[in-house]
Amino acid sequence: MTAVVVIGSGFAGLWAALGAARRLDELAIPPGTVDITMLAAQPFHDIRVRNYEADLSPCRIPLADLLDPVGVVHVTAEVTAIDTDAHTVTTSGGATYDYDRLVLASGSHVLKPAIPGLREFGFDVDTYDGALALRDHLRRLADGSPTAAAGTVVVAGAGLTGIEVACALPDRLRRLFAGSNVPLRVVLLDRSRIGSDMGASARPVIEEALSANGVETRAGVAVAAISERRVSLTSGEQLAAGTVVWCAGMRASSLTEQLPVVRDGLGRVPVDDYLRVIGVPAIFAAGDVAAARTDDDHLSVMSCQHGRPMGRYAGYNVISDLFGEPLLALRIPWYVTVLDLGPAGAVYTEGWDRVVVSDGARAKDTKRTINTRRIYPPLTGNRADLLAAAAPELQSRP
Repeated sequence: MTAVVVIGSGFAGLWAALGAARRLDELAIPPGTVDITMLAAQPFHDIRVRNYEADLSPCRIPLADLLDPVGVVHVTAEVTAIDTDAHTVTTSGGATYDYDRLVLASGSHVLKPAIPGLREFGFDVDTYDGALALRDHLRRLADGSPTAAAGTVVVAGAGLTGIEVACALPDRLRRLFAGSNVPLRVVLLDRSRIGSDMGASARPVIEEALSANGVETRAGVAVAAISERRVSLTSGEQLAAGTVVWCAGMRASSLTEQLPVVRDGLGRVPVDDYLRVIGVPAIFAAGDVAAARTDDDHLSVMSCQHGRPMGRYAGYNVISDLFGEPLLALRIPWYVTVLDLGPAGAVYTEGWDRVVVSDGARAKDTKRTINTRRIYPPLTGNRADLLAAAAPELQSRP
């Protein structure tokens, strides 16, 4: 039995596993020839990019519904070590898996610096469980003593995630604290400019939306310390706040440190046009752990927009590589950003300089289509549907 191991069940990991199963089917490889195993810490595929939303019920899909129909084995286990010489993977439970080919797609995590109180009192929406913890915390505050701090949330980091979180929070707080006299306040801060990642064209739209949503902003300011009911800023300002949501900075999975390569500033490993880790035989990488060229001038970003096609191509190529078939080069000729701005709508940009194409209700419709349909795998449980969706093809612009 030849073994293909996929680490991770996020956008890249899921589509790598499905893409590999599809390529086996396409090549008419007899059953029992190649075993595809996914190792993931949770038995779910999480729609991570929706974690800023209040209702998370559609955001967690059992892996059994997606992988069992196509014959991919999924094991709930946290991978702790990769031995590139022995071609083995070890989990926290001590189990060891041999691989002939490996796809590393273990994703990324929010980077939390050593700020006093951040780990004890800070929240995030980096994971499904983290988003649930924030939801439950806000509910407890709404049900508790009506203090000034209870209704104040500080969002640290005004990149894409921070903006979406901040824009969604005022409406969430109004619903939670309905009938209460607790003052409600959302403060979004960043050590740089608010929305600096979005470029000059989109920033005015974002600033107007934040204002319309009642979100206060602090630019050029960072969190200095956090306690249960207070946030100290580097400007010297003290905010009475019962909640801090940390959205500043991302880092590739620490499993990239297991590979004998030089990683980039985000902890990502270098891959060639076919998603093979450069200098490490038999290992492919996709999604947030990989720095892949999308065109002649740009590398991939940590987003499902790039993670999903990277996974499909990695899955196709890992099987093609096993059987000496031609590999497909990844190229993604377009780039868009669609940012949810809460009740103010959304903003949709095209190109790496993020030129605004639409905003308000029109962009909100696009964002809703992406969040509820475009990024989802087929939920029919049908083998043919799942394999068809795993084709190494690029979607058109949304």
